[in-house]
Amino acid sequence: MDRGNTKQEILDAALELFSVQGFEATSIAQIVGTVGIRKASLYSHFENKQAILDALVQEVLEQYEEHSLFARADWEKDAGSLPQTPDDAVQMIQGQIRYILHDPAISRARKMLVIEQFQNPELAKLQTKQNYSDVLRYFTGLVKQLIRLEVLAEDDPETMAAQFCLPISVWINLCDREPDRESEVMELVEKHIRQFFRLYQRSGR
Repeated sequence: MDRGNTKQEILDAALELFSVQGFEATSIAQIVGTVGIRKASLYSHFENKQAILDALVQEVLEQYEEHSLFARADWEKDAGSLPQTPDDAVQMIQGQIRYILHDPAISRARKMLVIEQFQNPELAKLQTKQNYSDVLRYFTGLVKQLIRLEVLAEDDPETMAAQFCLPISVWINLCDREPDRESEVMELVEKHIRQFFRLYQRSGR
């Protein structure tokens, strides 16, 4: 078996197990059993289970920085592609939700963080960053830009951003627990976004 592929297979198997039963409840024996290798082969790639978790966290961070809308906002660079209408906002947000829910690595990593946030302080910080701080910062920046462009009426941007994004975060969590409700959630997201624009849209637009 190719050495490079084996390392990735170990990471993939560990992430799947960690996302279902957590880090502490997962054994090295379960990981090698899932991959179909011997423990010696695993230890040629990783010193211990903690090293696997560390590598997974680094991989999650790299994917998050590369693909997450909320991690890479550049308002000067992205000014021409801001969602200035309800239709644009619905398309953008629903697309991001679909990515978050259906990308296998992102979905499993998010579930792992939900489990581990109560046992691992570092992963608790990462969970807060990815699922609260970065999201709120992104939407606060978006709202400020839309106020500046006179798309939205002037008000407190952080409060507006919280009203906009936090219900969406709750609905994503609901889909994690009950995947069959995704269609319902997408309808709620669309209604929510359109209502937000109706409430805050600058008069005359």
